[in-house]
Amino acid sequence: MQYISTRGTAPVLNFEEAMLSGLARDGGLYVPKTIPQLSPDTISAMEGQRYEDIAYTVMRPFVGDVFTDTEFREIIGRAYAVFGHDARAPLKQLDQGHFLLELFHGPTLAFKDFAMQLIGQMFQTALGRKNERVTIVGATSGDTGSAAIEAFRGLSNVDVFIMYPHGRISEVQRRQMTTPTESNVHALAVDGDFDDCQARLKDMFNDFDFRDTVRLAGVNSINWGRVLAQVVYYFSAAVALGAPHRKVSFTVPTGNFGDVFAGYIAKQMGLPIDRLVVATNQNDILHRCLNGQGYHKGETVPSISPSMDIQVSSNFERALFDAYDREGPAIVQLMDELKAGGFDVSQGAMQVLQSHYTSGRASEQETSDTIARALKHSGELLCPHSAIGVKVADEERVIGTPMVTLATAHPAKFPAAVEAASGIHPPLPARMSDLYERSERVTRVPNDLDALKKHIKGHI
Repeated sequence: MQYISTRGTAPVLNFEEAMLSGLARDGGLYVPKTIPQLSPDTISAMEGQRYEDIAYTVMRPFVGDVFTDTEFREIIGRAYAVFGHDARAPLKQLDQGHFLLELFHGPTLAFKDFAMQLIGQMFQTALGRKNERVTIVGATSGDTGSAAIEAFRGLSNVDVFIMYPHGRISEVQRRQMTTPTESNVHALAVDGDFDDCQARLKDMFNDFDFRDTVRLAGVNSINWGRVLAQVVYYFSAAVALGAPHRKVSFTVPTGNFGDVFAGYIAKQMGLPIDRLVVATNQNDILHRCLNGQGYHKGETVPSISPSMDIQVSSNFERALFDAYDREGPAIVQLMDELKAGGFDVSQGAMQVLQSHYTSGRASEQETSDTIARALKHSGELLCPHSAIGVKVADEERVIGTPMVTLATAHPAKFPAAVEAASGIHPPLPARMSDLYERSERVTRVPNDLDALKKHIKGHI
């Protein structure tokens, strides 16, 4: 399996090379040169299988010969053994024809654990057999960072530095990053918003001297391995609801577009997905773009759903690449225009995007109202991001087609917002019950590239 850059000029890589590199050297994102197809019989055979076995079937064609069959099965097994539910991603009925896909049973209570635990095991296996070490730098709006630190803490072949926007994530999200004691993980509180953190990360990847000196690797959703791991639960959910013999729709609370793009990949592989619905909060640049208003950055407004407080959705570049018929120069032009504030999508590309994605948004009040309503009518306590998905899904559902809303995080990760909306303070699971008593370890840093690079070099 070969991987190419969305901008067309970076070297073609295999899976391991693409996974370890993160961002392509031309600034683009790696995608598979071709999308493997799974037959209806192969999909049908997933019915009743363990999540780990479905994961192996779905991901194996993308990995090529980088890992042996035995190695890859062991990697998957170790990754998901730490989850708190035997089904890994259980479905729960919310209403007639409407289901929640619970993606918060991993060690940090968010969907990011599905990819990060897998990436951690793949990195350790690939680097360990070559006795190599890399420096992972990531940017987070909350959940990616905690999942990365949890997955890589104590691993012998990696140093991890996670940047998060100071004062703009929940206390639980922060403490999950700042309380681990292993010396190879570092939390950096940046004076800025998430888009600033993400921009500094891309600056580091584009500084080739720094990149090569520290052996920089990335685990943000720019990393193809992150997207690939998330493809799996679309298959597990759809098969449980009757695929491939019936179509299933999904609503995805979306900030950086990686999770919903994973659904698009599942559809391209042959999974009969009817609709992929993008659900956004008041920072609704994706919703506006998918409704023909162009992709134009505004000011990021803090919300009770902080993981979606984003104006530059990195993975949207992958969707644009396919919408523009995989023309790298077209993507280069769009990304150059984005630096100046934004771009308009061509009519042809917009038709392609709208054939795969629809969208909706929820205000702060609508999010809180949905939390209260779901608790009253179904007994489900939702996190704010999941509530946005449920609100949009209720607007977009079609009779006769099951709708699955991705429940992306445990409500205990956002206790203040959930309690304000529902009157209930969501308790942390027993394994995290002392989180608020643990000592924190964090470094406050300015939104300055040189200062960040100096700190990283001084701590590896």
